[in-house]
Amino acid sequence: MRPISLEERPSKVNWQDFARVYSGSQEINSFLETLPDILAARDFKEFLRHLRGAFRKKKPIIFGCGAHVIKVGLNPVLINLMENGWISALALNGAGIIHDFEVALSGKTSEDVAAQIKKGDFGTAAETGELLNEAIQQGKDNNLGLGEAVGRFFSQLELPYKEYSLLYQAYRLNIPVTVHVSLGTDIIHFHPRVDGAAIGETSLRDFFLFSALIAQLEGGGVYLNIGSAVILPEIFLKAVAYVRNQGFPLKKFITAVFDFKKHYRPLENVVRRPLGENSQGYYFLGHHEIMIPLLAAALLSTK
Repeated sequence: MRPISLEERPSKVNWQDFARVYSGSQEINSFLETLPDILAARDFKEFLRHLRGAFRKKKPIIFGCGAHVIKVGLNPVLINLMENGWISALALNGAGIIHDFEVALSGKTSEDVAAQIKKGDFGTAAETGELLNEAIQQGKDNNLGLGEAVGRFFSQLELPYKEYSLLYQAYRLNIPVTVHVSLGTDIIHFHPRVDGAAIGETSLRDFFLFSALIAQLEGGGVYLNIGSAVILPEIFLKAVAYVRNQGFPLKKFITAVFDFKKHYRPLENVVRRPLGENSQGYYFLGHHEIMIPLLAAALLSTK
């Protein structure tokens, strides 16, 4: 492969444009209460009550995030929610670790695919392929899941911007991160260091960790699917199937999808099919860079 340096590659997203953390204010809750009790506004207020109930009962609140969530600058918002106890675990797809790593190393990510692919340079950032594949190989050698392997690897490196890294901060806070990979979908899969056995073993270990986390949702826990149209909805459905097969009923839990358009798999595999008899699912449409800071502000304003 003909690599290029991540520092030399043009990127569309820079840490200086990331969201800033909002500390919370009772005025946010007062504003939300003025919204009509109709359709999505009613659902949003109801969903916030479920989240607050899960928080009070110490039930899991699991955020499943597509890579777009990272690319629109929301890492500071999610890190702040982790630090304040509003996120119990994170689930990512393979692209999530790529963008998170590039942010941690260079403070920027998201190459111009249309321009780079014409030149034969798309996905050839040397540091991204080299170091992430090294982290995954170390994870295999140490019997770790992929998420923990990458988080631990980040903690051992001098990454100039790792304060903005979800995986590093989750590792620091001892919050589980699972990473669910479809082979061939990520740029690190055609790097010379790639090891399909290592990716498969560490990601499969994360599936069973994810399933163990899903089993704990019973009794009012919450699972959010934010910006993943295929991989994470499929993983969630299979985890629910496996957990119930193992004898866990999963009758009472809450799910929600946040995305900017409606997709088949999140609707069916997160909001409809898996629900138990006392469960509830929600689907919220809107731009992540607006909806997730609003959600976070409402939670941080909880007294």
